[in-house]
Amino acid sequence: MSSTPPSATPPAHGLNLAQQEAVNYMHGPCLVLAGAGSGKTRVITHKIGRLIQAGLPPQEIAAITFTNKAAAEMRERAKKLIGQPARGVLICTFHALGVRMLRQDGEVLGLKKQFSILDSDDVTSILKDAGGSTDAATARQWQWTISAWKNSGLNAAQADAQAASDEDRLVARVMARYEERLTAYQSVDFDDLIGLPLKLLREHDAVRDKWQASMGHVLVDEYQDTNATQYEVLKLLVGARGRFTAVGDDDQSIYGWRGATLDNLKKLPLDYPQLKVVKLEQNYRSTSAILRAANNVIAPNPKLFPKTLFSELGEGEPVRVVDCDSEEHEAERVVARIQSLRAEGTLQAVGGQHKEWGDFCVLYRANHMAKPFEKAFRKAQIPYKVSGGQSFFDRAEIKDLCSWMVLMVNNDNNAAFIRSIKTPKRGIGHTTLGALSTFAEQYKLSLFESLFSNSLSTVLPAKAVGSLHEFGRYLNDLEYRARRTVGAEDARAFLTTWLKEIDYEKHIYDSEDSENVAAARWTNVMDFCDWMAQRCGGQIDDTSGAVVAAETKTMLEVVQTIALLSTISEREGDQNVVTLSTLHAAKGLEWPHVVLAGVNEGLLPFKLDDDDGTDAARTENIAQRLEEERRLMYVGITRAQYTLAVNWLRRRKKGRDTVAGIPSRFIAEMGLDKATVREDPREKIRALRAEFAKRAADSAEANQLAEAARDAG
Repeated sequence: MSSTPPSATPPAHGLNLAQQEAVNYMHGPCLVLAGAGSGKTRVITHKIGRLIQAGLPPQEIAAITFTNKAAAEMRERAKKLIGQPARGVLICTFHALGVRMLRQDGEVLGLKKQFSILDSDDVTSILKDAGGSTDAATARQWQWTISAWKNSGLNAAQADAQAASDEDRLVARVMARYEERLTAYQSVDFDDLIGLPLKLLREHDAVRDKWQASMGHVLVDEYQDTNATQYEVLKLLVGARGRFTAVGDDDQSIYGWRGATLDNLKKLPLDYPQLKVVKLEQNYRSTSAILRAANNVIAPNPKLFPKTLFSELGEGEPVRVVDCDSEEHEAERVVARIQSLRAEGTLQAVGGQHKEWGDFCVLYRANHMAKPFEKAFRKAQIPYKVSGGQSFFDRAEIKDLCSWMVLMVNNDNNAAFIRSIKTPKRGIGHTTLGALSTFAEQYKLSLFESLFSNSLSTVLPAKAVGSLHEFGRYLNDLEYRARRTVGAEDARAFLTTWLKEIDYEKHIYDSEDSENVAAARWTNVMDFCDWMAQRCGGQIDDTSGAVVAAETKTMLEVVQTIALLSTISEREGDQNVVTLSTLHAAKGLEWPHVVLAGVNEGLLPFKLDDDDGTDAARTENIAQRLEEERRLMYVGITRAQYTLAVNWLRRRKKGRDTVAGIPSRFIAEMGLDKATVREDPREKIRALRAEFAKRAADSAEANQLAEAARDAG
């Protein structure tokens, strides 16, 4: 018999006591430790409203988060809560803020306003060239290393100076040549969107003063995910006044592999001794049984700021541990569980409603673990989606069109030049492009600039030069037309004409053996063009992808933001399907019914053995990785609202072999076999009220003493 928790919403007035304290503290640095499901977005949006109510102009408030989707949600919630003034608040990602800063002030660093933003494939291509390698895997490894150095605030010279091995010294030299090419191409990568704004703020006093004056209060969401460079940017944006609110949870820091560091939480009380710390411990998402398992799992990790989540939603269903014979057997058991809960829901459902497919989620450690579930769901005719699958913008046909668009706004982008001139083919071969590249490097020109050099005819035959000139003239004409194309209707006409001129539909059908595949790719092109037209027509916001009413834009203005976008928002709408997702991709989301799959040693936690370094360094590295894996398990548990099943495999695949499975240590750490201690949440709330009353009384007494001292003076 399943228990039905009450609605997971905060008190009628909107904020509990701890949330109120966080919202009302406005005059200095504030750290809000927001446990899973504790209402952090509510606190951020209410604090924006409180700041505006207190007289701070909306234009002087910035709320920064990590994804376009999170920024869009925050923007929508702020608009509903605050109304028209919310439109003036800058709500964006760290990277979008970086773009804004560089577009406005990047010229002092030698960047043109229409610089290009390289995607991952562009970076790999340039690194292969810079390192003299044809191996994409090697280039991607260089890319990871260089990204880690950039996120730590190092340039090529600094990386070379501290290189500990010949391999590191080699990568540092590749990085130096890579940096030279970025400068020549008037391009930046995603790491530069944080690193270059930091350089702006550090080295240019006038720019720093301007941005500090415009930032009356900065709110940072998911603060635990910031890296070292982002922390330095934040410090320089808020200046000595330190008017910021950092909202995060050290127990949900799971992105160490991409540079996020808990050191940023440790630094706050040291850099800002007056830091106000507020803990949000009341969870509005999960039942007590689920939260108890989560609290038990995270307990062994060292705590920067100890906290324990509690819930008023009742005990709920016990957390289930399910042992499975194999991956296929696990998928079958998940299908049976979903079908059983759905059938049960027709008689006795959560909130009196039938359980929808969208109420269910299966979470796992690695992408490859989705395949058995996909197969089982298809067989059982269960609709599903794989979250974090291929981005719309990663499709070849969309990358082709984006390359043309990037080249329109930045002729110096060599990566976009090469892709555009080759797609579709126009009779310009590798020999011609190779000679053009050599010529450009010799004279320190971009490939596009080289097209019209008077000396080009000395290294290429007249026919090749003519073909290159024709491409260059066409691109200039395209840029001219795009600059004068305004609004949705004109944008559709522009895009339709362009695709006909380059004969792109024929290119797609010629490059595919299957007509059905070609037709699907062409449909993607049409969807993309329609979406771009809507952006020009002011129907889609240019940084978040959200559907809003905004100003009409020229095609060229829309194209300038194209590299920041990772998905088409219309394709991300709520779907009534079961979600399959990695644990990393699930952070920030929630589902009524969750299954954690493959919770085995070697999978979660992921294999911890490490042969590099000294014994002491290896031990420390393993300890840190185990702590992050434990946080990942904690994130998985706290995605569940009403029911949670934790699966482990008796036998699992490892490469081509099948090996004995060992249940994850985290299953024992959940403490499900311990006697249940039913904590009365009312007692916790009474204690919190008493604590806040005492603080208020102490504050009032301190104010009276201060007034008495002034009167005596």
